[in-house]
Amino acid sequence: MYYNSNYKYKGQGFFVMNDQKEQTSGFYRSLLRLVIPIAMQNLISTAVNSADVVMVGYVGQDALSAVSLANQVQFILSLVYSGVASGATMMAAQYWGKRDTGTIEKIMGIAMRISVGVSVLFAVMACGFPQLLMRIFTSDETLIAIGCDYLRIVGLSYLFMSVSQVYLCIMRSIERVVFAMAVFGSALIINICLNGVFIFGLFGLPRMGAAGAALATVIARAIETGICMLDNLGKRPVHFRVRSVFSGYPVLFGDYIRYAMPAFGNEVVWGVAFSMYSVIMGHLGSDMVAANSVVVVARNLGTVVCFGIANGGAIYLGKQIGDGQMDQVKKNASRLCRITFLTGILGGLLVLLMRPVMVRMVDLTPTALSYLTVMLFINAYYVLGQAMNTTVICGIFRSGGDSRFGFLCDTLDMWVFAVPAGFLAAFVLKLPPMWVYFIICLDEFVKMPFVYRHYKSYRWLKNITRENV
Repeated sequence: MYYNSNYKYKGQGFFVMNDQKEQTSGFYRSLLRLVIPIAMQNLISTAVNSADVVMVGYVGQDALSAVSLANQVQFILSLVYSGVASGATMMAAQYWGKRDTGTIEKIMGIAMRISVGVSVLFAVMACGFPQLLMRIFTSDETLIAIGCDYLRIVGLSYLFMSVSQVYLCIMRSIERVVFAMAVFGSALIINICLNGVFIFGLFGLPRMGAAGAALATVIARAIETGICMLDNLGKRPVHFRVRSVFSGYPVLFGDYIRYAMPAFGNEVVWGVAFSMYSVIMGHLGSDMVAANSVVVVARNLGTVVCFGIANGGAIYLGKQIGDGQMDQVKKNASRLCRITFLTGILGGLLVLLMRPVMVRMVDLTPTALSYLTVMLFINAYYVLGQAMNTTVICGIFRSGGDSRFGFLCDTLDMWVFAVPAGFLAAFVLKLPPMWVYFIICLDEFVKMPFVYRHYKSYRWLKNITRENV
């Protein structure tokens, strides 16, 4: 007699029994296995960035502001990586559900081709034309000079990141999340140690200030890429093959363009708009810039777990979709939303609890400190909106190959509402800085009703894999 584990024998025959408790516990176990390493990676990244702020802050407020603005270039590039990686994750996770490792290697090659190409452009601009980039964000000559010294060096790290970020993304997609966390975490810890050496001139080396932070980043990223390439030599289910970067794969490349380019555009549209916030704040004075660079650390800490849920959820749901478990995906997507809501509230409380620490973290002027206090309160509720939208758009929707909705949603939200409203408030109405900041922090809540409506339609739920590609 055929036995199905979803049935339970009652003495008179077999009766259908959907063991919800077992399925739910299995979901949480699998999700935790993905989320914890990813969240730990995000936490390490945020902790190191916090240490960067503290270390550069000791050099002086001008150095802190200049590095914060200069890093907007890397912020935009990191969003390019995120877009490229999101497309790769969407496809790789579903093919991983089918155990089609050959296709995953081809996807890695396609993603690497795009990542390296864009990084070369950014590296040339940062190393060759840093003043042009800095003038986008500020007109303060002191900040421009410090930022140029930083960019000329840190631009080299973009070349290493173009390889390591895609490699680690694919490793996460095939559930090697612990390895990805270990590599990324090791590189960041090396970065913070070298920061201390180069920024302050330890062990008899010259004191380099902000430029020392840039040199530390380059060395750490080079080590990170080296570890990835050494790992690639071992016996792994998926390998990076140089020939895959130069091969055509027209059908697969067409799929990648179809699904990855909206995600790529989404990250760039959102990221450039978010950088426009820095442009607005940069022209409101160095006090505003310095306060914001500290607030970003608090916000990142508040969303560490939430973003881990989004990334882990995209991998888990994508694998289930590739395996054809559509009904179960709907239930698990709902569970993801509930978990994110709770962690978003806890993240907001964390931001508030961190206020005494953040106020004492760096040496700020009285005006900057007053800005910092208000901005922390605003971010206490902002992280909830950011967490919910990120989980749904970047986690749930993209697991089913739907990256177009997020692209359209963020384009309208950021460029029709948030950025114009910020410029209007700052430069036309000339509102006080904290009112300007409050207005630009409405962006997540404006798009939330539209995100929820699309979620309930389930038009995002699709199997995007092919046979024999």
